[in-house]
Amino acid sequence: MTIIRQQDFIDSIADALQFISYYHPADFIRALADAWRIELSPAAKDAMAQILANSRMCAQGHRPICQDTGIVVAFVRVGMAVRWEADMDIVGMVNAGVHKAYLDPDNTLRASVVADPAGRRKNTGDNTPAVVHVELVQGDKVEVEIAAKGGGSENKAVLGMLNPGDDIVEWVLQQVPEMGAGWCPPGMLGIGIGGTAEKAVLLAKQALMLPIDMAELKARGPQGRLEELRNELCDKVNALGIGAQGLGGLTTVLDVKILDYPTHAASKPVAIIPNCAATRHVHFELDGSGVASFEPPKIEDYPDIDWQPAENARRVNLDTVTREEISHWQPGETVLLSGKLLTGRDAAHKRIAEMLGRGEKLPPGVDFTGRFIYYVGPVDPVRDEVVGPAGPTTATRMDGYTETMLAQTGLIGMVGKAERGKDAIDSIRKHGAVYLMAVGGAAYLVSKAIRSARVVAFPELGMEAIYEFEVENMPVTVAVDVRGCSVHDTGPAEWRKRIGMIPVRAM
Repeated sequence: MTIIRQQDFIDSIADALQFISYYHPADFIRALADAWRIELSPAAKDAMAQILANSRMCAQGHRPICQDTGIVVAFVRVGMAVRWEADMDIVGMVNAGVHKAYLDPDNTLRASVVADPAGRRKNTGDNTPAVVHVELVQGDKVEVEIAAKGGGSENKAVLGMLNPGDDIVEWVLQQVPEMGAGWCPPGMLGIGIGGTAEKAVLLAKQALMLPIDMAELKARGPQGRLEELRNELCDKVNALGIGAQGLGGLTTVLDVKILDYPTHAASKPVAIIPNCAATRHVHFELDGSGVASFEPPKIEDYPDIDWQPAENARRVNLDTVTREEISHWQPGETVLLSGKLLTGRDAAHKRIAEMLGRGEKLPPGVDFTGRFIYYVGPVDPVRDEVVGPAGPTTATRMDGYTETMLAQTGLIGMVGKAERGKDAIDSIRKHGAVYLMAVGGAAYLVSKAIRSARVVAFPELGMEAIYEFEVENMPVTVAVDVRGCSVHDTGPAEWRKRIGMIPVRAM
């Protein structure tokens, strides 16, 4: 009989979460490096180079790959011959591990979980509780698969209750373009087929824990229907031309993983959950001998990319930039930002809109006149940092506030990740503003451009407070210009035509 001690389990959970915060899985590094080498789209290749450079920096500096350090999801399989030496239940022990990991003073992770989700949405402060799935199985060991799932990719999950005769490939190819780029491709698609609605979604999440092996599958050829389906979907999703960060390119997915389960004769549930460029998961096993150990990737396994901005990048002083100046910026152009940059995301935008609606002045230090806002919720700094990893959050969540911000605050520019919706683009065009895109999955690299940071409003919102950053040569891409032209429309359309494997969808 195997005895698992409570502290060994808690420490293993905490160590695993610290480990995946700064180490990409080795299979992901290899697959992304291979995709980077063959990429023909300059914008997509540059985005992947930033992600790979960021990954290496995080492995060496032991800091988070992404500022969104995720909501913890754990699959715990307990052997029926296991005996616990514990006074907590399994969920309680997982949460104790999460608490320990996210408050580690040497590598503090961002607390993103909010309680009362339909009401006050108050941050729990330590990223608990985790989402835990427990299964009793044969054996005398405890197996754990654990992931930290970012909100940008999780928000793009889709469940379809298809008819038995519906085509899965056709349905997936309809859904993926609708996901936009907020899930930070290139990454993986986890697909669950069968069971019931909740089982299909669970299968899709479990599929994301599987290793990336599409290159091996293609080399030996598919074996069985699911591998044929994986191969077909991988090719056809990449043929959509969405590309890295939605900028257009050859690689949108590095792999498609599928798990299935028997289902009712009248049903065909199918779920899709994407995994982003900050793929974070690890598997470990406890056999009673102590705390789990983890083997980090070798630094030589990372491609040696010393990312530098293009020599012809436009350098911009945020303290003096004017509307006339931004009117000359072109979609897809690289811009290096220097100067003072205010931040704000969902909760801050909501507060601002409410204050403006009541005719109130914004807090001291919050003056957007002629300025730019960065959609970010940074990680707390450690050691000598002025701020922790500070990559962009999904800009579409701020679309509903865009007209108010541009019409009433004097704001002239926004920085985030992924595409903007039609209404937001209409507002950008109407007010002669611009939207710039930073690379999701390059948070530590981006943070190196931030020279100082201070909270100027709403400190009670934690990572959603409004900061003022002083930045130097922060790399961004012009995603929507003053005329409303979006690279997230033009880029994928161009590369979909170039790839030519499937017809361009009717506009």
